[in-house]
Amino acid sequence: MSRSIDYGNLMHRAMRSLIQEVLSDVQKNGLPGEHHFFITFDTQHPDVEIADWLSDRYPGEMTVVMQHWYDNLEVGDEGFGVTLNFGDSPEPLYIPYDAIKTFVDPSVEFGLRFETQEDDEDDDLDDLLEEKDLEADEEDSPRKEADVVSLDSFRK
Repeated sequence: MSRSIDYGNLMHRAMRSLIQEVLSDVQKNGLPGEHHFFITFDTQHPDVEIADWLSDRYPGEMTVVMQHWYDNLEVGDEGFGVTLNFGDSPEPLYIPYDAIKTFVDPSVEFGLRFETQEDDEDDDLDDLLEEKDLEADEEDSPRKEADVVSLDSFRK
């Protein structure tokens, strides 16, 4: 039996560690400058904790925005918790890193996409930024395109 290096999983772990480090810095120091995040996650992940009305409304995936108003950001080793404002109603969320599908900071044209072997879709970032399922307390502002790291280009 031959052994091989699983670069895909190693990259996913490194990218999730990067998200944890960024969120830890935001927890300590707040969002610097114009930075803000679009975070799309799998609402069906077993460890996601969101209000029933949100999981009913978004049964597959949901995109949230951390920008103008967020509270109680708690970053852990497996995921993060944050309270976001949904139509003047604060809602606590817990999102495991494994549930994150995309993490985008359009202010600096940065984005990560976590793809699985089953993913056949090849959405570009314009579609990602246009498909805002739910944005918490969003301000109208022009958006920039971001570079997305796709692991499929490294797979054989």
